[in-house]
Amino acid sequence: MKLKSFIVVISAFIGTAGILYAIGHAFTITPLMFRHEFTSDSGGFNMTSGSFLPVLIGLLASFIAEKCYLYKVKKNLG
Repeated sequence: MKLKSFIVVISAFIGTAGILYAIGHAFTITPLMFRHEFTSDSGGFNMTSGSFLPVLIGLLASFIAEKCYLYKVKKNLG
């Protein structure tokens, strides 16, 4: 993977996931919010995490962005 392709993929991932998390927190949409709770009592261990839906959507967006970018590069070369 070339540097430009990597930049396109990582920026699509971070941008999409970041925007979705921000929308989730701004409008209190539970499937788009990330909450992390950690409790360590003397009687046990408790850990709760939030939604990873924005991460999955970000991965899909980065896959589509990479395919579009590679198609554009191939079209310009040939």
